[in-house]
Amino acid sequence: MADRYLSFTGTAPGRFLTRRLGLPQPTVLRRWSEEFPGFRGGVLHLTAGKSELSGPAGPAFEASSDAPAAVLLDATGVRDIEGLAEVHAALHPVVRSVAESGRVVVLGAPLDPVDHHQAAAQQALEGFTRSLGKEIGRGRTVNLVRLSDAAAAESTLRFLLSPKSAYVSGQVIEVGEAQEADVDWSLPLAGRTALVTGGARGIGAAVAETLARDGARVVVLDVPGASADAEQLAARLGGSALALDITAADAGARIAQALPEGLDVLVHNAGITRDRRLVNMPAERWSSVLEVNLASVLRTTDALLETGTLRRGGRIVATASIAGLAGNAGQTNYGASKAGVVGLVRSLAPRALAEHGVTVNAVAPGFIETKMTAAIPLFIREAGRRMNSLGQGGLPADVAETTAWLAHPASGAVNGQVVRVCGQSLLGA
Repeated sequence: MADRYLSFTGTAPGRFLTRRLGLPQPTVLRRWSEEFPGFRGGVLHLTAGKSELSGPAGPAFEASSDAPAAVLLDATGVRDIEGLAEVHAALHPVVRSVAESGRVVVLGAPLDPVDHHQAAAQQALEGFTRSLGKEIGRGRTVNLVRLSDAAAAESTLRFLLSPKSAYVSGQVIEVGEAQEADVDWSLPLAGRTALVTGGARGIGAAVAETLARDGARVVVLDVPGASADAEQLAARLGGSALALDITAADAGARIAQALPEGLDVLVHNAGITRDRRLVNMPAERWSSVLEVNLASVLRTTDALLETGTLRRGGRIVATASIAGLAGNAGQTNYGASKAGVVGLVRSLAPRALAEHGVTVNAVAPGFIETKMTAAIPLFIREAGRRMNSLGQGGLPADVAETTAWLAHPASGAVNGQVVRVCGQSLLGA
C-alpha cells in the first residue's frame, strides 16, 4: 500500500502544512537501482585521535568539492574524554553539509577489557551515533562499525556507504578478523548456491531476487501450497523451486538430498504470525509460531551443518525482528520466536565459524511495507511508519540488500551480528 503521507510531504503544500503543524517530514529515500548504483559526490574522511587501524579503511572513493555524500570518521584511536572532544570537533562543522540521503559512518575500536577509560570512550561512541541518527534528518543515516583490522572492513563499508543501506541506521556492527576471499564485486555470488526459505512471496521473494542479481543460483523453498508462485519466481531468476514444509522433521535431510553439490548461502526467512494476547492465546497458536519461526530454523541449521551441505565459506542469515528485541503487545509467541533466533545467532556463530568455516548472522526487520502490514488498521499502520528516525516504512528490498551484504563472500569478518533494518525504530535499543 502506498504511503500517501510520504507523497504528500513531498509537495509544496505538504511541506508547508506539516512544517506549520510540527508533523514529521520524511524524505523519500534513495535506494539502489541499476540507474542509481551509488551516490554522486565524495566521501569526506576525518580522524579523531590517532588512528589504530593497520591500513586504509575500506574502499577508496572519489573526493568532491560538492556537499559530501558521506562522512567516514575514524575514531578507533579515541581512548578518553579528550578524544571524544575530537569527535565533536570533527563532525560538528560538517554534519549539516552532508547531502540528502547521505551517510555518516563512525569507525570505533573493540572495548579494551583492561582499560576502562578506553572502554568508556568507545562505548560513548554508541550513544553518540544513535543520538545523531535520530536528529540528522533528510533521509541520512548514521552507523557505528567497531573494527581493529582495516582489511576486514571493505564489504561492510561498501554496504553502509551505498544506497543499499537506505533503511539501516543507528546500528552498531562489530567486524572481526579479515577472512580471505576472492571477490568479484560486480557479481560476488557467482558460482554460489543460495536457499531462501519462505521465498515465494514478500520479503523472501525480494531476497531471492537480490541474491540472483548478485550472481547466485537461487533455490526458492516454500510450502507446497505456494509452489506455483515459487516455481514462477525461480524460473524468472534462473533458479529452482523446492516445495517443502520447513517444519517437517526430515526437512534438513530433504534439502541436503535436493542439493547434493552443497549450499553456500542459507537464508531462514520463513515465518508466520498468530497474534493474540497471552490470556487469550490457545496452545496451538503458540506452538505453530514457535515451530515455524524457531524450531525449524534450529533443526535445519543443525542438519545442514552436520551433513556438510553448507560448504566452508558459507553464510547463514536468519530473520529475527524488532519484536524479538523490544517486544510487542499481542505477540508473545512471535517475540519469543524471534528472540530465540537472536540467541541462536549469538551462540552458534563462533562455533560455526571455527568448526565449519560458516558465518551466522541475522537481520531484524522493523515496519516493512508488505501485504501483511497493509492489513494493519490505519492508525496503527501510520504509527508504525512514523516511529523511526527516517519517518517511514521500509521496503522488502531493504531487508534483501542487508541479507545480501551478510551473504557476501567478503563479509566473513561479520559474524554473530543482529542488524536491525528498521530505519532506527524508536522501539528497543
